[in-house]
Amino acid sequence: MIAQRKDDHVRLAADQQREHSGHNQFDEVSFVHHALAGIDRPDVSLATTFAGISWPVPLYINAMTGGSENTGLINRDLAIAARETGVPIASGSMSAYFKDPSCAGTFSVLREENPDGFVMANINATASADNAQRAVGLLRADALQIHVNTVQETVMPEGDRSFASWAGQIEKIAAAVEVPVIVKEVGFGLSRETVATLKNLGVRVADLGGRGGTDFARIENGRRQLADYAYLHGWGQSTAACLLDAQGCSLPVLASGGVRNPLDVARALALGAAGVGASGGFLRTLLDGGVSALIAQLATWLDQLAALQTMLGARTPADLTRCDVLLHGDLRSFCADRGIDTRPLARRSGSPAALHEMTGSTR
Repeated sequence: MIAQRKDDHVRLAADQQREHSGHNQFDEVSFVHHALAGIDRPDVSLATTFAGISWPVPLYINAMTGGSENTGLINRDLAIAARETGVPIASGSMSAYFKDPSCAGTFSVLREENPDGFVMANINATASADNAQRAVGLLRADALQIHVNTVQETVMPEGDRSFASWAGQIEKIAAAVEVPVIVKEVGFGLSRETVATLKNLGVRVADLGGRGGTDFARIENGRRQLADYAYLHGWGQSTAACLLDAQGCSLPVLASGGVRNPLDVARALALGAAGVGASGGFLRTLLDGGVSALIAQLATWLDQLAALQTMLGARTPADLTRCDVLLHGDLRSFCADRGIDTRPLARRSGSPAALHEMTGSTR
């Protein structure tokens, strides 16, 4: 039953990616072009540091799958791609492992194929502290993701219907494990109020997991006999909106959900993300072209992200937060309704000359 659900999720997620219209609210974020802001490529670093965590690159393969023979093979290939490119990687939900330990290998392959990489285990908010420690131990994980997904559970035919205990359980898990805890949404977004709550619960990082990529309400509705929850398709806030909403929160944030290309990565970093994750697009590449195609895609993204930083005058991913950005359309309206002043975003660099001075260019 669980294995079939995991295989269904992969199939339906891949189908969504192939049908995706291509537009989301990252398209409503644009950089102000300063023609003399560029720096030299050898001066650019992709390294990022947050919450005591150091990554060689600000891009990661976010949680996808595990729990069946087929998804174990997918995790193997994802781990190989992560190993070959130095990209951090997260496991899919490990609930299946807690119910059936015989499927442990479909998750542990992430570490077996990627022994020196940064690997994140993944559990749900109902997991016990003991199971959280089991998950970390199985993967020798460097961090633990706890996913929150009330919308998905609501639409899922066999999903949970009791959510009141989640905050308390997250606090217990955060206190019990020795690795940093990252709480992530699965595609409906985290509001600033939620991010503030997570900090108080002892969470070290929030993965905003906004709308724009894989829609798990749509996936679970596709598994329902009557498909009677179609009105929840598109629920939640976009990743770009969540990043803007979270500005000023004193908790490091990661961005995932609807990340389609290196420009989206740069946009998310410019809006305050310490790292940027993607799942659906990488899954589609892997299923359609194999592990070599995914390795090539990841390498291209990293190369082009460095090129964008060079063009924008950002020596590090964090320096992108000093680049001027403009907001448009519904995203700007969201900010107005949430009381977010967007004007300073367009004047962060001061001037092209000031940006040159900030980045230390000697050209």
